[in-house]
Parts: sequence; C-alpha cells; structure tokens
Amino acid sequence: MAASPVWSVDPRTGKQREQVAVEATAQEVDAAVRAAHAAREALTDRTVRAAFLRSAADELEAARDRLVEAADAETALGPVRLTGELARTCYQLRAFAGIVEEGAFLDVVIDHPDDTATPPVPDLRRYKIPLGVVAVYSASNFPFAFSVAGGDTASALAAGCPVVVKAHPDHPALSELVAKVIRRAAARHQVPHGVLGLVHGFDAGIELIRHPMVAAAGFTGSVRGGRALFDEAAARPVPIPFHGELGSLNPVLVTEAAAAERGEAIGAGLAGSMTLGVGQFCVKPGLVLAPASAAGDALLKSLTDAVSDTDPGVLLDHRMRDNFLAGVTERTRLPEVESPVTAGAGGEHTVSAGFLTVPAERLTREGAHDLLLEECFGPVTVVARYTDEAEVRAVLSRLPGNLTATVHLSSEEAAGQGRGAELVRELTPLAGRVLVNGWPTGVAVASAQHHGGPYPATTSTSTSVGGTAIERWLRPVVYQGAPEALLPPELKDDNPLGLPRRFNGRLEH
Repeated sequence: MAASPVWSVDPRTGKQREQVAVEATAQEVDAAVRAAHAAREALTDRTVRAAFLRSAADELEAARDRLVEAADAETALGPVRLTGELARTCYQLRAFAGIVEEGAFLDVVIDHPDDTATPPVPDLRRYKIPLGVVAVYSASNFPFAFSVAGGDTASALAAGCPVVVKAHPDHPALSELVAKVIRRAAARHQVPHGVLGLVHGFDAGIELIRHPMVAAAGFTGSVRGGRALFDEAAARPVPIPFHGELGSLNPVLVTEAAAAERGEAIGAGLAGSMTLGVGQFCVKPGLVLAPASAAGDALLKSLTDAVSDTDPGVLLDHRMRDNFLAGVTERTRLPEVESPVTAGAGGEHTVSAGFLTVPAERLTREGAHDLLLEECFGPVTVVARYTDEAEVRAVLSRLPGNLTATVHLSSEEAAGQGRGAELVRELTPLAGRVLVNGWPTGVAVASAQHHGGPYPATTSTSTSVGGTAIERWLRPVVYQGAPEALLPPELKDDNPLGLPRRFNGRLEH
C-alpha cells in the first residue's frame, strides 16, 4: 500500500492549503488498532469513562475558536453552523457520560434458581459487555458531530470500546486537531492515547475493516462507499457488525387539505429545509408528493419564490459539486420533468438551489424515472404532483428505506379526522423517524431519538444519534451457576455499584 500525501483543500477555491499527513500504511493501521486494543483495560471503570467523556467536551470547548477556524477552512460551512455543531458534539459527549454513570445501558438481569418453574430455572445473571475496538468512518458533511469526536466515537467510548477513526479526506487537518484534543482529555485520566487512533487514506479504510482485532464499525456516507465496507465486514473470516448510514430520500407527503389550509407556509418551509447547509444534510427532503391542484400551485409558487431568493453556496468539495451538477442535468432531461427553478452552477466554485417537478404517475412504474427516487446530494428536491390517492399509494409502495418520512396534514386531519392516522401508518414502514407537520432537517440529541431506518438508509436497526446508540457496541453475556465470589460486581446480589436492574422479575431503580 503506497503512502501518498494528505492535503487540506479549500472548497471555496479548490486549492491545496497544506500537507497534513500521509496516507497510513498497512503497518500503521495495524499499529493503531493494536494500540487501541491495548487501551481497553483503561476503559473498564465506568467512573473513568464518564470523566474522560466530560473532559473531552471541556477540551473541545476550550479549543473552539481554533477548531471552528480549521473546520471552516476545509468545509466552507461557516462559523455559525460549525460553532453550533461543535456545541452539539460537546453536549453529546456529556450526555453519554451521564448514561455511563446511570448504568441502565448494561441491562442487568438476575434470576435466582427456581425449581418450581417448568423447566426449572438455574441461577442466571445477564449483562452487556463491550465488543472491543470499533472502526469509525467519518462523514463529510458533519466535521464535528459525525467525525472524529462524533456520535459513533462518543457512544463507542461510552460503551468501553476504544476507537480507530478513518479520517474523511475533506477535513484532514481538522481531524488531526480533534484527535489531539481527545487524546489530551484521555491523558487527564491516565487513559492511553491509543484509545483513539486516527488513520488517513482509502486503502487504510479497507485495511481497517479487515483487521482481525476490529470488532465492529460505524459509517456515515454514500450508498456506494458504505455498501463496499459493509460487504467487506461480512466477508471477513469472522464477520463483524457494520452500522452504516448510507443514503436517504426522506419523502414528504402534503395532503390536499393541508395545501389548501397553508400551502404558502409549507412551500416556504420546504425551501428552508431543502437548502439548509446547501442541501448537504442526510435528512434533506428529496421527494415531495404534492397535489396537482390550485392549492398545490400555491405551494409551488411559494417554493419558487423562496428558492429563487436563496444565495448560491459552496459544497464540501469539487467532486460533490461535479456529481451534483451531473445529477441535476441527468434528472432534468427525463420526459415531463420540469425545472421551475434550475439548480446548477452558481459560479466557478458554488452551486445554486433549485427544484424539479414531475407528474407522480411517472413514478408509479419502473423505468428511467426511477432516478428521481435516488438521493441527489445538494440543494435540490423533486416535487411529484399527484392527482388522486391511488397515485400516492403507488409511489409510496416503490420507495426504498429512509431515515425520515414526513406528512403535512390539515388541522382537522391532525386532530384525527379524515385519513391522518392512516397516512401516518402508511409512512411508518418507510423510515426510522416519522414527522407530522414538521421538517426532517434537525436531529435532536435526545433519549427518544432514532436516526436510522430500513436499508439503504442504514444497514442495521440501530440509531447513530441518541442514548441508545451505545447499544451498537455491546453484546450480552450470561453467567449460569457462577459462585458469588467469581461474578463481576455488576452481577452481585448486593449491587455494590448501585445499578438499575431486574432482580428476580422485579425492576429495581
């Protein structure tokens, strides 16, 4: 594996800024994984893990100005957006620290022997333990929240799993800075710096997923890249869990009654959601089912006005810009596809937002228009105009899995009158998060959050956002008939760690 220089690139100009590192060799990947594996014991103590996560948040905040400056230079996402994303990242680290301290994620269950049961129950004690070294593949569009110190890393460390991160090529300098910050936090608690490894390069990413000491992987990115890694994870002599977020269309359904009641507001809201962050959010609404009626026309007029007033923006890199322009051109050439506001090149390094329209009937059957059912990364969406409910059902039946699905209802429909509840039920199989009268952009870090969905949205049923993301990096183990003296403290009868648990069938807090 030949090592090549890794450069920081300014997406506003396409020019290289500085050489950051070199692509990791197979030997360097092996060294990073082995160092992470050796750091496992330092994460055994939950008190240490929680303190480490909080220190990581503190150190990131202390380095905020430098980190935001570095991130903006490599992503062009802007200081306001990046400052907010860094705050989210710190909040997430502290939230996992609280989860670690609480201990409910261990799912402790103790059953004493019961000879009267059929069949008899022996002494059984169950809890969850960390899998081992986790490989994390950074995302391009969230240089903080889904990268070196993002949700995959935070949840893995919270579970007690060391991490080796494959840095994203769009922000290598930032990745190096964040890794140093996290290692500085680790040192404050005598945790070896190997607890967070960092490697660069495409070949390094392949070597990482194949390494026998890697026990699981988390990925956020494209369907093509994610599926290739997913297949590598499955093809190993010992397959490992691969939790990948690959792609999502995030359909939106607007009922005739909702369009009639507040079509202008829905059009303006759609414009704001689809152009947020220059359309580079994984939950950007990419397909909208709107009525082919006067009410639908008013919605489109509002959408046209709002999108037309949106300034051109810079995508994360020129490869994405090229793919966006080619994708829009290919879609625009399809029969009966119109472009009320044409998305395209806003300048030499920018893109302008736009949207396409198509009769929904074109999407009810297999053909060239299936391209409109695929994600186009960037500030564009497709509005499919339907004439009746049969067309809506037919289109929904052909959609792939998604992170989100949204329905806009009238006030009466939302109150339970009409088909509101039925439409929510129809959308539920399509996505991991179903929204009513809202917009999918914006994924709150909360206990009840689920950021995942049927394939190709994700490759597993897990979430990458929220407290339950920790479950991806754990496995259950049961001790049967083990003497008290041999049990880990989490499973002792007197509960020395004060953990919430189910004890002989009763939930104890």
